[in-house]
Amino acid sequence: MSTIRTTISAAGSDGLEARFGARIAGRLSAGTQDLPHDIAERLRAGREQAMARRKLVQPRTAPVVASVGRDGAMALGSGWWTRIASALPVVALAAGLVAISVLQDDNRATEVAEVDAAILTGDLPPAAYTDPGFAQFLRSDDGLAH
Repeated sequence: MSTIRTTISAAGSDGLEARFGARIAGRLSAGTQDLPHDIAERLRAGREQAMARRKLVQPRTAPVVASVGRDGAMALGSGWWTRIASALPVVALAAGLVAISVLQDDNRATEVAEVDAAILTGDLPPAAYTDPGFAQFLRSDDGLAH
């Protein structure tokens, strides 16, 4: 699936707004022909006041500190702060992965210790679990184990 993106420049959007405004004004003006003269004049005066009060939006630009290195690569800012800031996410990711690994190892060790404790403290001797007939006994006598 492809996505088509269109961008409208500031001049293009001003032109679109002007055309839209002209179409709206034309529709509003077309309906005033059937109105009495005094009402039409009040509407016209109100429209002129609204146009005088409208805010003209000036596009703002932010200053950008950019430098071009000797190899032609563009870098925003310079110095060791930007290098630290760019390496910080990688360090955080690595620390998170190490923490997850340690927690999983601890959880696995705890689970294994619980199973070992259950086997050693159970009624059956540990050698019974290795007997080939034990699995068959458990399958055939389900109901007796309850």
